[in-house]
Amino acid sequence: MARKKPFVLRMDPEILKALEKWAADEFRSTNGQIEWIIHEALKKTGRLPKRKPDSS
Repeated sequence: MARKKPFVLRMDPEILKALEKWAADEFRSTNGQIEWIIHEALKKTGRLPKRKPDSS
């Protein structure tokens, strides 16, 4: 499994509240929702890094 690097994200409390509701509506954690949003944006813009094939 890929390691994840923690970092601090500051956001407007109203935006965070809306994000938390959206995450709950889709049965995701807030962190998971943020990761999903970023992943989808990267994919949509063609900026998603290519995955390396598994060596197993």
